Amino acid sequence: MAASMEGEGDFGEDYYAMLNIDRQCTNAEIDAAYRRLTKIYHPDRHFEPIRKKKAENLFIKLKTAHNVLSDPNKRQIYDRFGVKGLQVEGLELMTRTRSPAEIIAELNRYQQEQEERKLQKRTNPHGMVTLGINATDVFDADPDMDDELNSYRSSIPSIEISHMSLHQSVEVPLTKKNTAIIAGTLANRNGNGNGAFTAVWRRLTSDNGWAELALSCGDNIGTSLRGFKKINRRCYCTANANISYLSNRGRKAIAFTGFQTMIACQLDSHLEGRLVWNVGRPSAMRTIIKYDKESYMLLFTAQAIPLTRISNVTVSSIRKSTFIYLLSLHYRVGTMGAVVEYGCETKVSQFSTLGATMAVGTSVGVSLKIKFIRGQQEFFFPIHLSESIVPEAIVYGTFLPLAIYFVAKKLIIDPYLKCQEEESQGKEKEEAAEKMAAKKEEAAATVELLKESVERSIESEERKRGLVILKALYGKLISDDEGELLDGQCIDVITPVQALVRDSQLILSDTKTKCDIPGFYDPCPGETKTLYIRYKFRNKLHQVTLADNDAIRLPLQSKYTYYHGYKSKYTYDHGYRESTLIIMATETSFKGRRDLNEE
Repeated sequence: MAASMEGEGDFGEDYYAMLNIDRQCTNAEIDAAYRRLTKIYHPDRHFEPIRKKKAENLFIKLKTAHNVLSDPNKRQIYDRFGVKGLQVEGLELMTRTRSPAEIIAELNRYQQEQEERKLQKRTNPHGMVTLGINATDVFDADPDMDDELNSYRSSIPSIEISHMSLHQSVEVPLTKKNTAIIAGTLANRNGNGNGAFTAVWRRLTSDNGWAELALSCGDNIGTSLRGFKKINRRCYCTANANISYLSNRGRKAIAFTGFQTMIACQLDSHLEGRLVWNVGRPSAMRTIIKYDKESYMLLFTAQAIPLTRISNVTVSSIRKSTFIYLLSLHYRVGTMGAVVEYGCETKVSQFSTLGATMAVGTSVGVSLKIKFIRGQQEFFFPIHLSESIVPEAIVYGTFLPLAIYFVAKKLIIDPYLKCQEEESQGKEKEEAAEKMAAKKEEAAATVELLKESVERSIESEERKRGLVILKALYGKLISDDEGELLDGQCIDVITPVQALVRDSQLILSDTKTKCDIPGFYDPCPGETKTLYIRYKFRNKLHQVTLADNDAIRLPLQSKYTYYHGYKSKYTYDHGYRESTLIIMATETSFKGRRDLNEE
């Protein structure tokens, strides 16, 4: 969650800029700023219906900002995640002012998402489709055929579906500790079909264990009992027992078909050991040692089977991640031969993953396995290319799927994703335009409400030769050849800036952006914005230019020098930003200072 909300675009409105306070301010300073602004924006201070309505909308925003920043818990969440953090589902930390249409649309969307999420959580559907393809006729030639028949056969290869299976399961929660699972399986191999229906009851026996009873009906009726128990922080064990009700040519019998138990122990952070005992067909004892790190995995398996047959297998996996693809290399070496597997996997969309793996070995020949996952649905396509190791099968199985994928990606996937992205960007631009129009309208309403207080502020400052704002521009500032600022992608903010003057001082706190200061809005989204202020203090002209996130305290104190007959600019840095003092010197003032300068 944090990752998705800490971005600049997700921070939302800046409540500190709205109240013009520092981020390290105290609750007393927050209350003082709120009381000062309520004297301007409180609806009871306006009597005209239109002005009263505008003041009401602005007052609600100020009240929301005050409520959030004055509450330590809400303020901590807001400082880290912004407005989005206050709207997290279930927390209900704040309310938002929206139009009835927006509220209805939001409630409908929220209700639909809740229903979909609840259905997904309670049912947890999972499906898998397997389609096995036998393409050995493409690369394997029959040595018993003569050259003419073999040539005709190779020109029209036979590709057939060797097997197919379908598995689907859903969960049915009964209580907090009891869950039922319903699953069905259909399979067909070489024209012979079979299927099974399975019902499972699972119960959480404790925080460290569960038990499961399954009943399946198909060609035979079977029952299985499974269990899991966590022994301690590093060790756990599982057990599985199967009983089948067999029927063959009118004879019926109950058979104990198998029992398996496993004990696993985490030896250290990367090393795990397992001991597996299997009773039934086949009976065996296996020892598994796995060493797993981020870049590679080593797996050693030693299996002892009755009748003095022993199989030792070592599996090693080397995985390398890139920005888009996951490349993998596996190889197995044992008494039954060696098998090398290599493949890659990539996300084609947010919920879709496509992968392909080539397997080459003396026992499996050459096989290509293609896997596509969409959500919780898996589609698996094992393609048997050759019974033996044939170079042509390896080359075609490696490069043909890659070529097909990149062609499909270039002609189908990329245009589709680009179309979706353009559509999403179009919607975002429309929403941004609507928000900008709303902010512009809100800024105009704020300026209108500030006019009376600003006029009183100017009269007061003029009487005591205080701080009077002469020009204020915010946005992307552009100057002409003579250095004068042009009204390009910027807005006039002289009224809201003058409204912030108190006791001949203008204090702007450091904020992420000044767009949320009352009376401001973003005139050029995505561009670097600055604030230019030209002001008069003690009947002398000054000007200052600020970055969007800079703080400032005006007027700035500085020394200056008189020059005769023309404008002079004296630049200095007073700890905040560069400021310029503009002085029109007269002949008398120049003569009065000449002797001093000569000395």
